[in-house]
Amino acid sequence: MTEQETTPTPPPRAGRREWTALAVLSLPAMLITLDNTVLHLAVPHLNASLNPSGLQLLWAVDIYSFLIASLLIIAGTLGDRIGRRRLLLIGAVGFGVASLLTAFSNSAEMLIVSRALLGMAGATLTPSSMSLIRNLFHDARQRTVALSVWITCFLVGGAIGPLVGGVMLEHFWWGSVFLLSVPAMVLLLILGPVLLPEYRDPRPGTIDFASMGLLVLSLLASVYGLKKLAVGGVAPVPALILLAGLALGVWFVVRQRGLTHPLLDMGLFRERTFSASLGGMGLALFVMSGSQFFIAQYLQMVVGLSPLEAGLASLPGSLGGVAGSLFAPVALRWMRAAYVMTAGLAVAAAGFVVLAQAGADSGPATVMVALGLLNIGVSPTVVLGTDMMLNSAPPEKAGAVSAISDTSHELGLGLGIAVLGSVGGAVYSNQVSGELPAGLSEGATASIRDSIGNAVDEISRLPEGLGTAALEVAREAFTHGLVLVSVVCGVLTVLTAFMTLGLRGVSAVVGTDGAGESGESGESRESGESGKAGGASTELLEAGGRPTD
Repeated sequence: MTEQETTPTPPPRAGRREWTALAVLSLPAMLITLDNTVLHLAVPHLNASLNPSGLQLLWAVDIYSFLIASLLIIAGTLGDRIGRRRLLLIGAVGFGVASLLTAFSNSAEMLIVSRALLGMAGATLTPSSMSLIRNLFHDARQRTVALSVWITCFLVGGAIGPLVGGVMLEHFWWGSVFLLSVPAMVLLLILGPVLLPEYRDPRPGTIDFASMGLLVLSLLASVYGLKKLAVGGVAPVPALILLAGLALGVWFVVRQRGLTHPLLDMGLFRERTFSASLGGMGLALFVMSGSQFFIAQYLQMVVGLSPLEAGLASLPGSLGGVAGSLFAPVALRWMRAAYVMTAGLAVAAAGFVVLAQAGADSGPATVMVALGLLNIGVSPTVVLGTDMMLNSAPPEKAGAVSAISDTSHELGLGLGIAVLGSVGGAVYSNQVSGELPAGLSEGATASIRDSIGNAVDEISRLPEGLGTAALEVAREAFTHGLVLVSVVCGVLTVLTAFMTLGLRGVSAVVGTDGAGESGESGESRESGESGKAGGASTELLEAGGRPTD
């Protein structure tokens, strides 16, 4: 056998066209997070315009993320069947139309329905765009860089949301913040068919609609029940909803095991790299979102910054997230992916130590430093964890794997706010109840005890001396809640670091083409990866897609 026959053919490297296509694919990632953060900023204006009830406002905020989390796996699997580019473009049309409906909503009911449609369309965008990266970038190192750029745009969307939203709200009505998505979707529809390849599983099998229904109902019920229990404490109805969701989830898993063509391949979870990466990402995003939920309120309600000033104070965190995402693939030249992730989480843990030093009178500097450390530390786990998951599955399953990854992102972000928010909220309420000054009415006491936001609003109507004393108590109590959440997050971050350290034995460094690795397992994995890349190109042509240049 000749040397040429024994040496695997290196995967093709991406050129200008592929990197331009990556810029197009990054648009949905940025808009998904931007659309979530701008609504939080617009809530006061929305309240004045539509006058929703508390329950209606809750649904308007949550239905978007609820439906995205519930439909991502279905959307990813559907993309593998009908074509990932086709699903991406269908989603772009839906997202643009739903954005227009949301922007021009004239009632609370219309806003809820529009946000639901926005979530349904958004669920098709991220798994399609992430899985297409697998088809565009066959070289392992280039694919890791491409994923880091994609996730950086995901972080940038959340970061610029408050800044862009603040500027829009100063000059236009509250709905204008949702119009930002429309030109981006039009650009995606124009450039997508030209730059993006089509890919579908050549042997997709039939779609099991019963499994789709079970999955949606299971995730909706479970997420809703968890959030209600976290925010409102133990109550019969949310507990029953959660149990029903878990039971439906078990039914879904059992059903998948008996299907020839399951909606979700449960065998993926038996791959240690896949499961550990998934868990590490979810926990990392859990602690990041929960802490940032408190930081945003701390900067405005305790330090006294305006929304725009708070957004500017968050810039170190945004820059840290971008730096961490872009540095992760570079660091792979010197160490294994598991060590990069663990080192990043150690930096994040140090950020929580700094955040725990925040005081009611310490100003924004402490929080700004902590935010930078947190985001720069968490980002490598998200980038490399996603890459590991994609590499652990065959190319025809990339859509489903991307959807599972995105579901982990959404659940981690949402549950971090709900669970850690309830922990800090309980500390705040308990401390405020025992330290408020005498002379407050029963209604004022209840309002101040409810949340720091209500406290600031209520205190503004009190006599100066009484209001100053009550505000001091509220600020101290909220800061203590922030400190406790920081300690909890720090402990969870250390545990997550040990989880990612367990990945050091995986067969190859992600995204290095085996460079710097020794040992049989590394060579075997890299050869397999080359085979996957070649298979992806062949299947792409068989599926009627356009090969990359």
